[in-house]
Amino acid sequence: MEIRIDEECRRILATRAPAAGDLRLIVAAMKTITDLERIGDETEKIGRLASRLATVRRPSTNFRELLNLAQHVRGMIRDALDVYARLDVQQGLEVMKADKVVDEEYEAIARQSLTFMLEDPRTITREMDLSWAARALERIGDHTKNICEHAIYMAHGTDVRHTSLRSVESEVSQAGGMKEASR
Repeated sequence: MEIRIDEECRRILATRAPAAGDLRLIVAAMKTITDLERIGDETEKIGRLASRLATVRRPSTNFRELLNLAQHVRGMIRDALDVYARLDVQQGLEVMKADKVVDEEYEAIARQSLTFMLEDPRTITREMDLSWAARALERIGDHTKNICEHAIYMAHGTDVRHTSLRSVESEVSQAGGMKEASR
C-alpha cells in the first residue's frame, strides 16, 4: 500500500503541478505513510518479542510497566491519526507533549531492566527482550509525533520538525493569529 500511495502522489505531482496547500498535503502524505510503515515494522518486532516473552517465566510485575507504555502509545497513535484527519493542531501539540512521557517511561523501564539483570543474570534474556519491546514502543511514539508534525505542516505551512515544543507552540499560535487577521 505504501508503494501505491507513493506512486499516486508522484503521479499527482507530475501531472497536476499542485501548489500551496495541495502540495503540502502531498508532501505530508508521503512522509506520513513512511512513518506508518515504520510503526508497522516496530509493531511486528514487538509481536516477535512478545511471543518469546510469553514462553519465559514472568516477573512478579507481570510486565505491567510495558503494558502501561503500550496503552499510552496506542492512545497516541489514535490521537495522531485523528489530528491528521482533522488537522487539529492543538490536539497535535498534546500528542507531541505525550511523547515526552513515553520517553520517560521507556527510560524507567530500561533502568529497571538493567537493575534486574545485574541482580540476577538468569533474567538477562527476558529483560533484554523486554527492553527491546519498550524501545520499539518508544520509536512508535516518535513516529506518532512525526505524524502530528506533518499535520501541523499541512495546516499551517510551517515545518516544525527538529524544533522545541515551546517553539512549535509559539509558531502555531502566530500562524493562527495571522489567519485570524486575514479573515
